[in-house]
Amino acid sequence: MGWVLQFYLLLRSVIRAKVPWRLCLARCRHCRIFFLTALSNRGRNDLSCPFGCREAHHKKQSHQRSQAYYRTEEGRRKKRELNRKRSLLSARAVALKKTSGATISPRPPIPPALARHIRLVVSFMEGRWLTGEEMGDLIEKILRQHRLPRPRRIDYAVARLNKGPPERPYS
Repeated sequence: MGWVLQFYLLLRSVIRAKVPWRLCLARCRHCRIFFLTALSNRGRNDLSCPFGCREAHHKKQSHQRSQAYYRTEEGRRKKRELNRKRSLLSARAVALKKTSGATISPRPPIPPALARHIRLVVSFMEGRWLTGEEMGDLIEKILRQHRLPRPRRIDYAVARLNKGPPERPYS
């Protein structure tokens, strides 16, 4: 069962259990899936879901801004300088890696937008507002769990498909 379907089943059961929360239901303007939001956002249709659409939209806008800047003469000059510095740094990094051993990279942090959404939903469910520290402890406890054995090849393919923001179910 896909993660969007699992999310919808959970959301449906929450909405049935807590009927007033139906006012907090919003639909993403990009992928059109439903999600819970703050009551102050009631009736808005310009919201993006915290499952990747918000970050994808910001990334697209940033890309367009940087493209426009780097097409100017000043931008071209700056880009040449940045590329020159980057090539010097990468040469140093390769030299350092050869002298020292390989290091294990830490787990990437949860995106702040998703953490805020999780905090909002958990606060709704518990009937009290969680502090950021409590939410951080809860997420850290969940992420501290041991991983299961190496996934099968099909699990890798499914995880890769779920990596980006959800696709729009219809045009």
